[in-house]
Amino acid sequence: MTSPDRQLRISAPAETPSGSRARRHLWLRALGPAEMPEQIALPDGRYRHVRTFKHDFFAATGLYQGPSGLVVLKLGRLAGLFGFPMKWLGQWLADRESANYRAAEGLPGIPRCLGRWGPTGLVHAFVEGHPLQPRERVDDDFFPRLAAILDGLHRRDMAYVDLEKRENILVDDCGRPWLIDFQISWYHPPGGIDCRPLRGPQALRRLMPEGLARFLLARLQQADRYHLLKHRRRHRPDTLSAEEFCASYRVGTAITLHRRIARPLTWLRRRALSRLTGRPRSLRQDGPQFASPARRVGPVECCPENETHAVG
Repeated sequence: MTSPDRQLRISAPAETPSGSRARRHLWLRALGPAEMPEQIALPDGRYRHVRTFKHDFFAATGLYQGPSGLVVLKLGRLAGLFGFPMKWLGQWLADRESANYRAAEGLPGIPRCLGRWGPTGLVHAFVEGHPLQPRERVDDDFFPRLAAILDGLHRRDMAYVDLEKRENILVDDCGRPWLIDFQISWYHPPGGIDCRPLRGPQALRRLMPEGLARFLLARLQQADRYHLLKHRRRHRPDTLSAEEFCASYRVGTAITLHRRIARPLTWLRRRALSRLTGRPRSLRQDGPQFASPARRVGPVECCPENETHAVG
């Protein structure tokens, strides 16, 4: 059998008003000129592509429907970059996110990871709902539930890390919070000798001195708690005590350092995207109504050799 990236057979796309400009810069897309597969084969049957949520430099994410309902496929980068292969990056990031989902398995508010699809793909359960919207007023128990999710992750020696992005917080149809996207989460269980080969997403933490790794984990967990308070201030300030309200403005050293580095880079990235593609950021799902289905550019056969799913 051929691998999923070999099966993305494409044809020349038709002209669209904005397509010609973006098409000159296909290196900005994780799958290059290809779109999400039309179908994917999972152990319980075939799943049909419904819509694409997001397609950026690092990954493409789409919704699929099949025998067990709706699932989400996230495909890491497959396209090369200026002649250099980049599939290794997509595979490394998928390995990392898969390991983090396994560490969080069983916690409420975390979608169930259904396994891998191909070398750079990850499948997880779909949550009916929408990303947290700007100034959206949520139920009284929303943030206590979200705090409990974070506490559960922290007890498992994990920091979520990406809570600053409200689009990573989903509000389901019952008003409950869910967290998605564990690609940059930091997981470091207590020490212990591990004799397995140094490979995959955990190689870095196993090479890092234990004291430094635990210090970094504590700082990242502290940042999680800060961002939780920040979102509470923006969405339900009436639930904050005076002390919590002040704490929601108290930015720690780690976040300050991150902002000084990341904000100029984000500005440069958005400026470059705006010049190259005509928009300052990648298209993404943002609100109760999903983005329009992406136009695929050719048929796709999905029979990956290394499917390791457990759907159902």
